[in-house]
Amino acid sequence: MKANFKILPLNHLQFLGLFELTDLELEKIGAIKMTVDKFPGFPCRLSLEDAEIGEEVILLPYQHHKTNSPYQASGPIFIRQRASTPIFKNNEIPTMLNHRLLSLRGYDKNGIMKEATVIEGNNLKEQIFKAFENEKIDYIHIHNAKPGCYNCLVERV
Repeated sequence: MKANFKILPLNHLQFLGLFELTDLELEKIGAIKMTVDKFPGFPCRLSLEDAEIGEEVILLPYQHHKTNSPYQASGPIFIRQRASTPIFKNNEIPTMLNHRLLSLRGYDKNGIMKEATVIEGNNLKEQIFKAFENEKIDYIHIHNAKPGCYNCLVERV
């Protein structure tokens, strides 16, 4: 029996006020404002949509795997100014993930990686179902494989 899943983007409420910061204030936290100059190419981790050409985004460091294990991790993410966090239906795949080479990392409840693979985004749903066949996998992180930045979390439901 296939385990249902839900894709969870980052919560936009965590990032309120960032677009009001000056360039110097952003620099102090390791972040920069950028103007999107190609599409696709600036994947927003709040909306799980590619930002549009001409849109302003912030590139900032983010700790995406807060765990008390050797696999804790952080990396750069893009956020869009007026993005809000969508709620995806069970087993729904955001369009943004369909056209990318993706890295899936399956973790157990203790934050230990149990499985990892690289796939074409158009095979994502099938690969998530396959990963969750392993009952040791509690959740999955999806990363862009090139460049290898964190995208979103996948939980069993």
